[in-house]
Amino acid sequence: MTRRSIVIAVWLLASVLGNAWAHEVRPGYLELRQTGAESWSVLWKVPARGEMRLSIHPRFPSNCRTTAEPIILHTADAHVERTSVDCKGGLEGREISIDGLAATMTDVLARSVRADGSVQLARLTPSAPAFVFAAVAGSLQVARAYTAMGVEHIVGGVDHLLFVLGLLLLVRGTWLLVKTITAFTVAHSITLAAATLGWVHVPQPPVEAVIALSILFLASELAKQRHGRAGLMERYPWIVAFTFGLLHGFGFASALRQIGLPQSDIPLALLTFNVGVEIGQLAFIAVVLVLFTLTKRIDPTASLERYARPAAPYAIGTLGSFWFLERLAGFWS
Repeated sequence: MTRRSIVIAVWLLASVLGNAWAHEVRPGYLELRQTGAESWSVLWKVPARGEMRLSIHPRFPSNCRTTAEPIILHTADAHVERTSVDCKGGLEGREISIDGLAATMTDVLARSVRADGSVQLARLTPSAPAFVFAAVAGSLQVARAYTAMGVEHIVGGVDHLLFVLGLLLLVRGTWLLVKTITAFTVAHSITLAAATLGWVHVPQPPVEAVIALSILFLASELAKQRHGRAGLMERYPWIVAFTFGLLHGFGFASALRQIGLPQSDIPLALLTFNVGVEIGQLAFIAVVLVLFTLTKRIDPTASLERYARPAAPYAIGTLGSFWFLERLAGFWS
């Protein structure tokens, strides 16, 4: 296969992925908030695109009955329902499940807030679509759930991973790469905390559009490098990575705000979500570097890295352009 053929194939693949992965994979969200000894308000969010939504629904124990007609709201990317239930005898020891989840590829975060402020978190998956309401909620549940959500968010956030991939291809030298990735990590950790805690308020649509522009900028820097010209990012990689990391942190904060933070364990939830993001990011970097090393050892003339470098500006630029135009159009949708 010629180099031109590889570039065209990657460009076509990037176009397809751009349509399928324009936004990160989003989980469903079920929140139960205790309003009385046996009563709960219910918030149910389902990923949607316009009027089309996933056909998944919460199923409460047989001792629960709905006490209010659902209030339904459609947003650009979610179907939202609010209602309330009475559960005679309480929920402790009883099972809550999500009907239809087994037939999907998404997850659901279930969050229960008791009257005393304690929180129980459960991550429901297609293979485990139910959880048992515990008598006592512990901090370990919070740490485990938010770490998993952080990992899933970065793994499903193709735009963030694409930016990291671009850094791996652009920056030469192990020490300089470590400084650049560290700068990106520190920066998005700062804005993730600041935005989630409400210290900084930034409208999300412009942030998402500028994140797409950062990917487009990275593609142009890769193209300059291919033609022997040193761009701004090649001259000052860690400074530019830090700047764009601040923007990407606002993107992470958007997902965390949708999930919400347990009032009794805010620092723990914020820390473990960020730890999950870093675990996912480091795992992605490790996989890419291992693939580059293995293919180079097998055949230095046909290594994955050798083909990735000429294709990267086209693939990354195509996706960045697609996302930017789509998110820009979303301002008026």
